[in-house]
Amino acid sequence: MTNVQPLIRIQRASRIFRMGEVEVPALADVDLDISGGELMVILGPSGSGKSTLLNLIGGMDRPSAGHVFYGGVDLSQADDDALTRYRREKVGFVFQFYNLVPTLTAYENVQVATELARDPLEPAEALAMVGMGERAGHFPAQLSGGEQQRVAIARALAKRPELVLADEPTGALDLTAARMVLSTLQDLNRSRNLTVLIITHNPSIGEIADRTVRLVSGRVAELHINEKPIPAMEVEW
Repeated sequence: MTNVQPLIRIQRASRIFRMGEVEVPALADVDLDISGGELMVILGPSGSGKSTLLNLIGGMDRPSAGHVFYGGVDLSQADDDALTRYRREKVGFVFQFYNLVPTLTAYENVQVATELARDPLEPAEALAMVGMGERAGHFPAQLSGGEQQRVAIARALAKRPELVLADEPTGALDLTAARMVLSTLQDLNRSRNLTVLIITHNPSIGEIADRTVRLVSGRVAELHINEKPIPAMEVEW
């Protein structure tokens, strides 16, 4: 956590979804700063607002009230074109079920992301960063779940993002594969000062983070500083 100015600043952000005449609050008055180079884990059960918060930070949605700032720029006031540029240039996304194109090789899946970026990494370099260089020519069906997720991380990295948002990245994996994926994210955070935000329902994953945030019913219930994050390969559940 090297930056004095937070990379992300969330101020009294709320998100209300309307279904006909019914209002469903998903987030309520969330205040949160995320520093550049931080590894943060956001914890909470289903329905606690984790994905909604991630969508606001990732520029995929706007708050109903309040603000979300990225480097001082108010994303909540940005137009659609500005949010598209932000998503393409600043944010790498990693999802629970990989979202790889089954008819493309690992190399080609990463290459798709580079075509949208201004100054991308070479796909081979991105794959090598996550230990998948030797599997570049394989299709998703020829890879394990953990390997597919590491390709998905390489795809996110290929854009040279400043921020990686991982939505339940180990939710479909066994412990061994999950450790490899978490270790990849942790190593990238440490070696490249990459800001990484992981949302999960699994409290054990919080042990690898610099800080953990626990959401309950759309509100920040607890913010915990982890003085001694453990190596991801030592996570147990």
